[in-house]
Amino acid sequence: MKAFCPGACLLAAMLAVSSMASAQSYPAKPLRVITAEPGGGNDLTARVIGQAVAPRLGQPWIVDNRGGAGGIIAAEAAAKAPADGYTLLVYAGNVWTIPLLRKNVRYEVKDFAPVTWAARSPGTLVVHPSLPVRTVRDLISLARARPGQLSYGSGGVGASTHLAAELFKSMAKVDILWVPYKGNGPAMNDLIAGQVQLMFGTAGVVAPHIGSGRVRAIAVTSAEPSPLAPGLPTIAASGLPGYESISIYGVFVPTGTPAAIVRHLNSPSWPCSRRRRCASGS
Repeated sequence: MKAFCPGACLLAAMLAVSSMASAQSYPAKPLRVITAEPGGGNDLTARVIGQAVAPRLGQPWIVDNRGGAGGIIAAEAAAKAPADGYTLLVYAGNVWTIPLLRKNVRYEVKDFAPVTWAARSPGTLVVHPSLPVRTVRDLISLARARPGQLSYGSGGVGASTHLAAELFKSMAKVDILWVPYKGNGPAMNDLIAGQVQLMFGTAGVVAPHIGSGRVRAIAVTSAEPSPLAPGLPTIAASGLPGYESISIYGVFVPTGTPAAIVRHLNSPSWPCSRRRRCASGS
């Protein structure tokens, strides 16, 4: 041990210095940010973060949309990427639940290291305007009168919109058919077209269509009213006490990414301080 320790200590010191130098020169090229299909909550979160982060890092923030299979494709692609800090994953909390709910998933939660919690968003219960309901109680009554005849759309197994709907069904004791889609964007398109009757959509996806009248908003899924959906009551206060469901979004890197780079991504001490505007105006 006496003969080994000096060499081992020297190696550890060299690795530490190398890691620090790598972090100081990082990033030296564009960052690839993998997320889900365009138009969904994951995509919106990734792009909003990029608008603020790219000028501070001094490199392009390139969003790589990998929609399909309820998030599996995006997560698997990120898990296989080199752990060098140049591939990130922006995704909702179902990145953790998917391996628990689906078979043959080629990634595990341990394949990712967290960088930061990015956002949280309530869902919004919306229906097609032709559906004769305006409150949660109306919907529950109609669903009980028509068991198995109403349908809702959502992303794949384990998506936050899927879990929100299944929680609603369980608590309300109603039978509503689930129609899975590759993502929330395609599900919203079919809701607008009347192919499904309702959806528990993320705020960013449903908001434009509520304002245009293409869908009717009934309630929000959070425990408290949300400024993202002004004037809407909660599901819990509208006939289903105790109901709550929110989407949580995070930024991840492949496990093994140098800790110094993870700290750099998470640090406010970038060249453009958050206390002043960047030259680009962001």
